[in-house]
Amino acid sequence: MTNLACNVLKALAGKTLATAESCTGGGIGAALTAIPGASGVYVGGVISYTNAVKRRLLGVPEEMLEQCGAVSAPVAEAMAQGARKALGAEIAVSVTGLAGPGGDAFGNPVGTVFVGYADAGGSLAREFHFPGDREEVRAQAVEAALRLILAQNP
Repeated sequence: MTNLACNVLKALAGKTLATAESCTGGGIGAALTAIPGASGVYVGGVISYTNAVKRRLLGVPEEMLEQCGAVSAPVAEAMAQGARKALGAEIAVSVTGLAGPGGDAFGNPVGTVFVGYADAGGSLAREFHFPGDREEVRAQAVEAALRLILAQNP
């Protein structure tokens, strides 16, 4: 994970990055800040574990949360857009998903994760279905978020 985080920081040199994390609980931020000099790129993050925080701090619309559920592509995109705006960053990545022990009311099983990305050009979200226990799902989600940043900033 350290090499991947280093590559992200190198790819984003001269730009700023923010994070919005739910199921990963700050894992993306932890991976980035483990690298000396990360503050040159990484401005900070919001751990939005509840819908109330997603609404209040990231501006995710209540209607979206009710209609799509927190674990969805639209919410992942809105979280990334909200983090970008709230933290004044050029780029933001978000993660929302189910690490276990159970699924959600929308039929998403454990291991379902959406990673969002936003920059000045727009936003997108990717859906993943990770195998494993809670920690394995969380670790794979952090890796997927870092890889998405690299894919969008070659």
